[in-house]
Amino acid sequence: MRLDLSGKVAVVTGGSRGIGRAIAEGLAAAGADVVVASRKLDNCKRAADEIHRATGRRTLPLEANVSRWDDCDRLVDAVYDAFGTCHVLVNNAGMSPLYTDLVSVTEALYDKTHAVNAKGPFRLATLFGSRMHSGDGGSIINVSTAGSLRPDVGDLPYAMAKAGLNAMTLGLAGAWAPKVRANVVLPGAFDTDITKAWAPEMKERAGETNPMGRIGRPEDLVALCVFLASDASSYINGAQILADGGAYRSL
Repeated sequence: MRLDLSGKVAVVTGGSRGIGRAIAEGLAAAGADVVVASRKLDNCKRAADEIHRATGRRTLPLEANVSRWDDCDRLVDAVYDAFGTCHVLVNNAGMSPLYTDLVSVTEALYDKTHAVNAKGPFRLATLFGSRMHSGDGGSIINVSTAGSLRPDVGDLPYAMAKAGLNAMTLGLAGAWAPKVRANVVLPGAFDTDITKAWAPEMKERAGETNPMGRIGRPEDLVALCVFLASDASSYINGAQILADGGAYRSL
């Protein structure tokens, strides 16, 4: 029963597809009303409608580009206007644009990568976290990457931004405790839009070298995030949880 999220309101950024979509439906299946937030409103509406039909929970699609400070502010206000509260924030929106080599990384690519993966989550976490603290409390779940612990030249701006997200999580774990907890999940290679850009042999190699014999699927993160959102994890705060099938077991 401590995993029951009935009466809770959860916000999932990047919630219209991939990992965010799976998490949003998982939270709704556990009883939460869910806000599906993403850059494209049509995609949010489609996901929200599908989740509502599957779970019966109230869903709200909201358009928001988390790289924009003002969009983050508007998202928070819209959630509280609609529900009057928020108990769970999942900072899932992310991007990892490709580039040919490190010297070719432009300022625009660098700034956009950090804005989506670090700046936006900071703004949302501080706004939602402070309101959670003034209300019934809550849980902030940041979705990072295992690559932030072992950065590679192929996605360095992304790994740097996600490392900042890890650091932010540790700071937030002490900001409003014990009423508001903050934890970070670090997926390894997952079958999402990011890995769709990989060469086929790269994805195949990642699966072959993983102890589980495959890369992750979006649904593999659902139960973990439901746990972190719920009272069952009431003593879990400031944790950095690898979800990589054991690929980084030598850390």
